[in-house]
Amino acid sequence: MTISMYQASVPRIVNMLTNLDHLLTKAHTHVESKKWNEAALTQFRLYPDMFPGPLGHSIAGRALEDGKWALSTFQIRDFATDKHRTVDDTPAGGGAGMVLKADVLAAVVDHVASAHSNIPILAMTPRGTPITQARVRELAAGPGVIILCGRFEGFDERLFEARPQIEQVSMGDIVLSGGEMGALTLLDACIRLIPGVMGATLSGDEESFENGLLEYPHYTRPALWEGRTIPEVLRSGDHANIAAWRKQRAEDDTRLRRPDLWERHSGVRDQPASDAWRKNKKDK
Repeated sequence: MTISMYQASVPRIVNMLTNLDHLLTKAHTHVESKKWNEAALTQFRLYPDMFPGPLGHSIAGRALEDGKWALSTFQIRDFATDKHRTVDDTPAGGGAGMVLKADVLAAVVDHVASAHSNIPILAMTPRGTPITQARVRELAAGPGVIILCGRFEGFDERLFEARPQIEQVSMGDIVLSGGEMGALTLLDACIRLIPGVMGATLSGDEESFENGLLEYPHYTRPALWEGRTIPEVLRSGDHANIAAWRKQRAEDDTRLRRPDLWERHSGVRDQPASDAWRKNKKDK
């Protein structure tokens, strides 16, 4: 039997479009039921094809398909005013690299913020405040986030002076080629905390940084591997002992590996010299 090109292709295309329409309708209904802004997760960037990237796979990808989160993107070059769509220029005072222009960035920020005034605006920059799990939880529980992805040598500082609502954040003491990778990391951290994204409700509660500590170590089968065994307490079935062991290991590992976290967790602070002097004088 001979099948025409029409018979072979058109029904499949119709089916694909039907499925897409169903998916978009489902996502729109979910966003409306949650009273989310449809631009809840918004990206300003120079390389649109970098998103959703890995966020289109695994847990985040399934959540995206189910309409649990949404993503809108804006090309920064669309807000440039010259015929070459210039978004950067040489640094004042000389030096290597290029600097993103304040006027162009302000234009795109103002454009989106005017419609979504209740959504926090973050700029990815190594000069920013290191992001914390506490801040991630705040963002995940909020109406969304607008992220400005830096490139080249970074932003013209006047942008932050003129738009003080922009929160400068970094993903740690590292420098990336651009803010896109940092934004992906931040979004993943937020998305996984959206209700219904992770399977187990406790998955996000017993992790590193959630309680100010590193998470305890994990083990799984086989019980014996290269002469190394799973700690006996984890095979005992005694849940109280297991909980105590995990708590102790979390504290021990945090104290050894992240003394900065341990100091904050335990409430220990270096006493200022003036306070120490007053205490010594009082004791005498």
